[in-house]
Amino acid sequence: MKATGKAPRSSEKPGDEKPGGGAPGWLLALVLVLATVAAYSPVWRAGFIWDDDIYVTGNPLLTASDGLRRIWFSLESPSQYFPLTYTTFYLERLWWGLNPAGYHAVNLLLHAANALLAWRLLARLRVPGAWLAAALFALHPVQVESVAWITERKNVLMGFFFLLSLLAWTRFLDEPGRRRWRFYALALVCYALALAAKTTACTLPAVLLLVLWLQKMPIGWRRWAQAGPFVVLGIGMGLVTMWWERFHQGTQGALFSIGPVERVLIASRALWFYAGKLLWPAHLTFSYPRWTISASDPAAYVWPLAAAALAVVIWRGRRRLGRGVEVAAVYFAATLSPVLGFIMLWTFLFSFVADHYQYLACLGPLALAAAGMERGFGRAARRSPLLKPIGCAVLLTTLGALTWFQCGQYADAETLWRATLASNPDSWLAHNDLGMVLVAQGKNLEATSEFKMALDLNPDYPEPHNNLALLLSQNGEVAEAIAQFRKALELRPSFPEAHNGLGLALIQQGAVPEAIAEYRNALDLRPDFPEAHNNLGLALLQQGEAGEAIAHYRKALDLRPNFPEARNNLGNALAQQGKFAEAIAEYRKALDLRPNLPEVRNNLGLALVQMAEQANHLTGGGNAQALSNLAAAYAEAGRYGEAAVTARKALAQAEAQKNSALADTLQKAIRLYDAGLPMRETK
Repeated sequence: MKATGKAPRSSEKPGDEKPGGGAPGWLLALVLVLATVAAYSPVWRAGFIWDDDIYVTGNPLLTASDGLRRIWFSLESPSQYFPLTYTTFYLERLWWGLNPAGYHAVNLLLHAANALLAWRLLARLRVPGAWLAAALFALHPVQVESVAWITERKNVLMGFFFLLSLLAWTRFLDEPGRRRWRFYALALVCYALALAAKTTACTLPAVLLLVLWLQKMPIGWRRWAQAGPFVVLGIGMGLVTMWWERFHQGTQGALFSIGPVERVLIASRALWFYAGKLLWPAHLTFSYPRWTISASDPAAYVWPLAAAALAVVIWRGRRRLGRGVEVAAVYFAATLSPVLGFIMLWTFLFSFVADHYQYLACLGPLALAAAGMERGFGRAARRSPLLKPIGCAVLLTTLGALTWFQCGQYADAETLWRATLASNPDSWLAHNDLGMVLVAQGKNLEATSEFKMALDLNPDYPEPHNNLALLLSQNGEVAEAIAQFRKALELRPSFPEAHNGLGLALIQQGAVPEAIAEYRNALDLRPDFPEAHNNLGLALLQQGEAGEAIAHYRKALDLRPNFPEARNNLGNALAQQGKFAEAIAEYRKALDLRPNLPEVRNNLGLALVQMAEQANHLTGGGNAQALSNLAAAYAEAGRYGEAAVTARKALAQAEAQKNSALADTLQKAIRLYDAGLPMRETK
């Protein structure tokens, strides 16, 4: 990977190096894309996992009428500020709803596009083995997490604009005249988009300077000035993310109070971890064990000392090896720097490392390896001309097979968590989230066991306390449930789900004012929490506050229109206010969403009766049509005896008024009521 200096490259195309024995560029591009699609083919049948509910399936911003505005110009994003990523999810939610295949397809196509962009970039930089490096990038199994996990759209989308920005920068460096400033502007725009997809793109300014250094271009004040806007954008977005992580994601407390020495130790170990997974991609898992790092442990200093020794070796050998080795190493460390532990991330609660953290960073070591193989194959070409194609085919096929196998772990949440526990049995995250999957399957006993195992492994983990409390509450063990909810809130006061769950448990004890306070705490922390709005409405209704209850029900429905329980509760509140027509409309909407809700059907019947009795009373009880409507309402409520009696009174009135059409209808209705059937059965 040795630079050749600043040579004209404007006419160069991917494939000019002819790595496939003279194959044209379009054929190599096709092979690269098809190989990528084949290796990742299991994701077409994969579903949603872990926090895909936060990003996609349960994200209210994706269905709100003003969702796009709020994505870009509010603090309501459920994770960090990733407006471009959420915008793609917003559009896809419109196009294919909650069909996971569409989201997986976009992730895969972006990854394939990134492989092509990586090839193009490396070819422009005249890195030997550019196509092979791109193929390694595309097919290496450490990339599976970024591609097969829908939430990691932010990674592949960021990578797309990051690489486009680098390509535009290389064109800016080579293009003569004023036209080159168009490429500078394009690089800056692409960089802004990369930051809007994921903030870890903030490392790009360092890579821009690395490109200059690799090509032996002088880095004077003009170059620094040209890099300046990129630096400003990167620092600005980085500060936003640090603030967001600390005050919105909750990266505070004992778990995140790690000293500077420990952070260096974590970072150095992480660098070796990532390099090791690239060299030998065995035992890849969704959640790795969380290291215990102590500045007082002499063994912990092996990692930074080894990194320093490697840096010395690379520096001393730079004249013989060229700048490629240095650039690959610095690129690897620089692009990983935001996730090495210098800045605390919420996911460090579970592990200090994750495969998806090195999505773009791995391109440096892989390009270096490809360049080394290209030169090695070149020396052996005269004696063994088939060594290169056979060697590359075996290597890429092996990596593709490992990737295909790894993709299978992402079939669904249960498969993922069981695979994680097979590799990392002490993962309290996996035990807790497997328990949640089992709850959804109705396997509460197995779920309870998983939550307890999570707490045995980490008693200071608030989620399983909350989840176990919910099961205890459902089983009527209210006092123990309340204790578990309070423990969860002791560990994390800013835990809206635990405040909401505690409110539910307090309601079971009849402590309505205390429950209302907990629901309000939940909504203070998370205003877009539809369940808490609904539950607060129920509690307020018990206190006779129908007006405020209705406001909270409506807010719950604004956030989640397909919420049948909230519609039923809104109907009840409206009926209490005598607004029977509005209540009936809400009950019917609830039944449209979920037809088999007997409580709603009963409420609908009761509201119909009340409205019909009101109308009949207003007419003095002598109007045949009003009596007919009252009879139909009784039948809708299942009160068929009263329905038949009332229908006969209506029939007598209709015959007296010589209303033959109504009389015929009533005769049919009476037969149905006598048989225990409502009139709607005839529709």
